Amino acid sequence: MAAAATLSFPIAPGYRVNVRKGPGTDTPIVRQLAYDARVAVRCQRRGQSVSGPYGTSDIWDNIAPGQYISDTYVYTGSSGMVAPRCTG
Repeated sequence: MAAAATLSFPIAPGYRVNVRKGPGTDTPIVRQLAYDARVAVRCQRRGQSVSGPYGTSDIWDNIAPGQYISDTYVYTGSSGMVAPRCTG
């Protein structure tokens, strides 16, 4: 049986994005993405509102267990959710 497809999106050009433990800038930084990275968005959740190169949003993208980045740094082609809502 095939695994569910995970959508991959590019990070805004010229940015090194902080990956955080939770959906807010008040959570610890886990790591930093390389310039021109692509990320697989596993699920999305609402959190702190952040402004970035693609506008202002409270949507945060889960890219790995316990790793979130603001959707405002990810080119998804949408201002809304593009992946399932995170549970838990």
